[in-house]
Amino acid sequence: MAFESSLLFGMYSQMKQSLQGSAQGAGPQLQVIIPSAAYSGAIISFILCPSELVKCRMQVQGTDSLVPMSRRYDSSLDCALKTVKHDGVRGIFRGGFTTLLRESIGNAVFFSIYEHVRYHMHLHLKSASPDHRNLIDVGVGIASGGLGGIAFWSAVLPLDVAKTIIQTAPDNSSSRNPFQVLSSIYRRAGLKGCYVGLGPTIVRAFPANATAIVAWEVAVKLLGIKRD
Repeated sequence: MAFESSLLFGMYSQMKQSLQGSAQGAGPQLQVIIPSAAYSGAIISFILCPSELVKCRMQVQGTDSLVPMSRRYDSSLDCALKTVKHDGVRGIFRGGFTTLLRESIGNAVFFSIYEHVRYHMHLHLKSASPDHRNLIDVGVGIASGGLGGIAFWSAVLPLDVAKTIIQTAPDNSSSRNPFQVLSSIYRRAGLKGCYVGLGPTIVRAFPANATAIVAWEVAVKLLGIKRD
């Protein structure tokens, strides 16, 4: 996660700076934010897919699991090695397309919400005392990052549900098409089935993303990196 987050924020910042040269204007610009965020999300999906496949398979196995004894894993490394041995390199990237969709769409939503909330909050608080500027910046980071995280998962949780099913299915011949998987879930359990786990995901999303944004903004300041 440390490597993935640093790569995501670094690529987003660089891509955004590159695109802003041809799209000048006041305030957040969706024509810059969306492609920058979607591109960054697509790139990190190639890192996230193998790591999440291992994580998901390790989490679903247990003493009462349906995973056959011959396919159980002793550790994360054992899971990765056995997956490659049985399914080849393609096996470790199972669910890659779904992960790419989730990260591209999710980060486009996340950064759009983050940038707009951050901009408008700073606009309303610009007359605040300079003595409290650092505290205000932290507060804005918490609010904008937390709301961005909630928006991210509200938008793409169905894709995450489909990804988990695709990556943990014991049958290699099962569908890898997220839309077919979601269609099957919808027929069986309705919209509620596509959003299973929404509660704990949202509870986690606010503090996790608020912390990530505050850490990013503090790091940018400490490193003396200029940003709008």
